[in-house]
Amino acid sequence: MSEEILINFTPIETRVAVIENGMPQEIYVERAERRGIVGNIYKGKVVRVLPGMQAAFVDIGLERAAFIHVDELQHPEDENGVGNGKSNLTINRLLREGQSLVVQVTKDPLGTKGARLTTNISIPSRYLVYMPGNEHIGISQRIEDSDERDRLRGMVEEVVAGLEDLNTKVGGFILRTVSEGVSEAELKQDILFLCRLWDSINRKIGEFSAPSCIYEDLPLNMRALRDMAHAGVERIRVDSKETFQRSQQFAEALVPEISNILEYYPGERPIFDLYNIEDEIQKALGRKVELKSGGYLIFDQTEAMTTVDINTGGYVGHRNLEETIFKTNLEAATAIGRQLRLRNLGGIIIIDFIDMLDEDHQRQVLRTLERVLEKDHVKCKVTGVSELGLVEMTRKRTRESLEHILCEACSHCQGRGSVKTPETVCYEIFREILRQHRAYDTDSYLVLAADQVVAMLLDEASDHVAELEAFIAKTIRFQVEPMYGPEQYDVVLK
Repeated sequence: MSEEILINFTPIETRVAVIENGMPQEIYVERAERRGIVGNIYKGKVVRVLPGMQAAFVDIGLERAAFIHVDELQHPEDENGVGNGKSNLTINRLLREGQSLVVQVTKDPLGTKGARLTTNISIPSRYLVYMPGNEHIGISQRIEDSDERDRLRGMVEEVVAGLEDLNTKVGGFILRTVSEGVSEAELKQDILFLCRLWDSINRKIGEFSAPSCIYEDLPLNMRALRDMAHAGVERIRVDSKETFQRSQQFAEALVPEISNILEYYPGERPIFDLYNIEDEIQKALGRKVELKSGGYLIFDQTEAMTTVDINTGGYVGHRNLEETIFKTNLEAATAIGRQLRLRNLGGIIIIDFIDMLDEDHQRQVLRTLERVLEKDHVKCKVTGVSELGLVEMTRKRTRESLEHILCEACSHCQGRGSVKTPETVCYEIFREILRQHRAYDTDSYLVLAADQVVAMLLDEASDHVAELEAFIAKTIRFQVEPMYGPEQYDVVLK
């Protein structure tokens, strides 16, 4: 499988696309004025403790206070690597209002929700994730070879032991998937870099007052080099000369093995036009996804969850209905895996496959979905089929989805996805005129509304208008307001 990473850079926006076999699989967008804050470390101030929720709000200097649950607090018993951050201690025994707290952002603010926090700090490098408050050494589950796991663990333990002999308190590490096959020298270089970085962060913790940011994660173009480049990536193309040069310097210092696959793209054709990425972005913002068979998917993203509905559409099959449904569901399972990555959907996801009578068909569709999700670097968990025949799954959400970054709620429908018909608005206007007739004494009424509403009032609803005028014994006039939305109107006393 050929894989390529494209980096499109402008001073106001950076976009990264991951291409597999000529097809965009993942798209990331970061805007200079609204960078994500996942991974950033803050010295915050506790502003409110909520014993009923076993949580607290922490001011980290953002518009909205951030949120931390008791399970995300590092407790005293965790200092020696014992436990996983959970204990029987309650939130009001661990935190008090006005207290300073060093926290890291695990989820960006989303909608009306503030950022999510943890005190279990972790700092990623190329091969490792450093956990200064823990002494555990873990290994990515994607490294399956037991001999390689033992080799990596042994090398890290040896480096850590050597540093601790020098009276340096180190901490814990998780070996990332890309660490497979690396040498002890490369791991040691990473460990020393992370320890020096943590020392500098520690100094800032002592010097800075709350609330303040004491560590920012890398910008998107650098994170792409650190986190997305692996052995299967054939090349990384950057369309900005200056960004390419900075990327070269970054790679030579921290990820030298990717230096030879970094390329500057000087082409006249925009880099995102190479694989029709702009078209894919537009499609990823729509509800409907067409399948090659003629079937289609419908994605509905809400604050609570995302639902996916599968329909056969124009696909009639060649044998029988059950076979048609089975093939549509198989194709849908593959398409859903790609769309989840492309749209960066997270949280609870409910998939409504077309009902299948054959249990073997159900198992095959579920296995296909699980196999596709294995390619996803974001943690996914499929919980199986519910009693209603729905497939329930979760995908870890840290950053905003593509839709949340690029779109906002419609000003006309307020995010409902639909607007009232002109007929409905006409009846609302009639009720408002009657309400005002009972409350005020006036000679006539002037109705200001959108063009299609006024057109209906003067044409199809003109009989109702005449009846209303006779009932209230007042004249009603109408005026088109070009700036009004389809649901907007005003009734003016004259």
